[in-house]
Amino acid sequence: MEQDRSNTLWHLHPLRVRYQETDQMGVVYHGNYVNWFEIGRTEFVRHYGMSYREIEEKGLLLPVVDLACKFILPAKYDDCLLICTAVEEFSPIRLAFASEIRRVEAGATYPSLCEGTPPGELLVRGGTKHVWVNSDFRPSRLDKTLPELYAELGKVSR
Repeated sequence: MEQDRSNTLWHLHPLRVRYQETDQMGVVYHGNYVNWFEIGRTEFVRHYGMSYREIEEKGLLLPVVDLACKFILPAKYDDCLLICTAVEEFSPIRLAFASEIRRVEAGATYPSLCEGTPPGELLVRGGTKHVWVNSDFRPSRLDKTLPELYAELGKVSR
């Protein structure tokens, strides 16, 4: 059953498929989508005020504990894509991102944020789940360690 994402606030990050990301047929190798989900998460968090580097310097890590990826249509060499990322679940300990990869027209420009359905043709839908931990990989509360980031992420969670 599809989730209603009509009120979802997406962060959009453009990307052009590079030759090295494809196979002999010019189709994107499936493992690249996981990398693109990570790029989307990184740029999403940076957009809301803090880089992963800064988060790690403050003693927090955000490992992936679950990954989902549904392939609908293939991306191909030289396609222009949008990596679309949104917060799906949020608590002081856990964070889940929804991710979509969409094909868009070359040369078009898009805002960094979009509410509702992102532009373009849906190619891949999925997401990742994470747990905030300290350097010893023990759960750590984001609201206690980085209250400013917790507040920003809370504003954009569903």
